[in-house]
Amino acid sequence: MPEVICTTVYQFPELSEAAKEKARSWYRELGPHDDWWDAVYEDFERICEILGIRLKTTPVRLMGGGTRAKPCIWFSGFWSQGDGACFEAYWSHAKGATARIRDYAPTDATLHGIADRLQAIQRRNFYQLAAEVSHRGRYYHEHTMSIDVGRDSPRWQPPTEDAEEIVTEALRDLARWLYRQLEAEYDHLTSDEAIEEGIIVNEYTFTEAGRRFG
Repeated sequence: MPEVICTTVYQFPELSEAAKEKARSWYRELGPHDDWWDAVYEDFERICEILGIRLKTTPVRLMGGGTRAKPCIWFSGFWSQGDGACFEAYWSHAKGATARIRDYAPTDATLHGIADRLQAIQRRNFYQLAAEVSHRGRYYHEHTMSIDVGRDSPRWQPPTEDAEEIVTEALRDLARWLYRQLEAEYDHLTSDEAIEEGIIVNEYTFTEAGRRFG
């Protein structure tokens, strides 16, 4: 014979502290939503534009059968040796970059420093430097970026001796900066506060012990 079993369910705020922890663990295992990094990428794209960095793109197939251009940005993270972020791009002088990056990110000393270094080395090379950044290997971190620095001089002048090193380190520092932003965003999305907000907004219910029900 069929039986009717009644179970009392609770909203998250009604649970005990131990039950809340179990509920948070359940939700955390679901992981952040797909493409949670989109906002970080959009910010990075804007910063690249300011610094004179034109990101390479790759075609991505859409559900409807078409394609869109996706910036060549990659990362892996966040707890293994070799984790990091990298990108493929072309770089050249961007007039006013040092002032514009301060307008865009007034408190970010790391970005200010990167812009200042790129501007200084361009000045020493009469603003003729350019670089191509390519990804090498199967890992994703700043040292998988191959950076080729050249100078577009009408008199065939080579870059100054320090140009390649300065440009390479500045662009790798930018990749390190990107990785830190991604890590911070992930930590925020998986924090207790964000987890609780997601549970409450979605109106999930639980048993008294904190098991998902319904």
